[in-house]
Amino acid sequence: MSADTPVSKTNVLVVEDEMVLRMRAVDIVQDAGFNAVEAINADEALTILESRSDISLLFTDIQMPGSIDGLKLAHAVHRRWPEIKIVLVSGKVELTDADKPAFSRFFGKPLEAKQMISEIQNMVGAGALKIVPGGGQDMLSAENDNLRLLLEQAGIDAKALLAQAGIDAKQREAADRLQKLILEEMHHRIKNTLATVSAIASQSLRTATSPEHGQHAIEGRLAALGRAHDLLMQANWANASLAQTVRGATEPYDNEGAINFEIEGPDVGITSGAVIALAMTFNELCTNTTKFGALSVPGGRVKIAWTIDDDKQRLRLTWREMGGPKVPPPGRKSFGTRMMSSLGQQLKGKVELDYDPAGFVYTLEVPLDALTAPASAAGAA
Repeated sequence: MSADTPVSKTNVLVVEDEMVLRMRAVDIVQDAGFNAVEAINADEALTILESRSDISLLFTDIQMPGSIDGLKLAHAVHRRWPEIKIVLVSGKVELTDADKPAFSRFFGKPLEAKQMISEIQNMVGAGALKIVPGGGQDMLSAENDNLRLLLEQAGIDAKALLAQAGIDAKQREAADRLQKLILEEMHHRIKNTLATVSAIASQSLRTATSPEHGQHAIEGRLAALGRAHDLLMQANWANASLAQTVRGATEPYDNEGAINFEIEGPDVGITSGAVIALAMTFNELCTNTTKFGALSVPGGRVKIAWTIDDDKQRLRLTWREMGGPKVPPPGRKSFGTRMMSSLGQQLKGKVELDYDPAGFVYTLEVPLDALTAPASAAGAA
């Protein structure tokens, strides 16, 4: 690989465990004029790198599930493939030059698209690296004054409560350490949520046919994200319920007095990352069926069913529309269609979209541990 590689043949490996954020990173890479190769964790990224020699740049999140995180991946790549340029992103950590591989770049989330595109073009196209401060964040910046004040006030409130409780110095020291950890996690979750919101907004507007269409798409997707977070709060961000996730996503689309959805399947505890990915996907399916599919006409209905193959330890979920109009395949691949298809990769399985004349059918088949194992959670991006 060299800086003389034609732009049309340049490949960038994007490594990000969260579905929406990975789609956003892919858009940035493609807008820069390059091809995106996707991986959901460092292990998958290394497998890709070992099997091909045409990757010019690694674009990786730092906090990811798996055997190693993004920073360790970056160092491993720099040692084994020193010609590959490296971009590191995170909503949690701040890196010094000593932390990073030589000549790599670091950006904080949310990502500012124009700057990222320019920097990637500079790194890959010109083969030269410029050292600039951490990533610009013009849109939905996680370091805004409101967030800073919120964190400071949380610290003040916590200390006041400890003082009122009369906790001794040793206990207070331990409590201060716990408070610091809680505030750091809170800070990370806010930044990560802002990055997700930014990604949803930019990608919704990217494929919108009108301002009104873009507005409605953003509102619907943010509402779905909010419902997923409500469900996770009820479960204390531990394993939530697959049945609750499905019902929570479909409930806003159930007309009063009508049975629009038939839902059946054994309940399964699923991780926070799976809850958010499934909730966002079902929002797209519900939106599409009310606009174009079975629920766009009286008498239409949707059956959602899933089964578990105990021998293979795999879950198969089917969304089947009945009683609606014939729905042709879309003429272009929208953000919603991409999201529905990406769920298979996110959960290490496969997705099928069947535009059957009798009714659209969406099928998801994934290994059970991708839903239930801690490694599949995507809360730390």
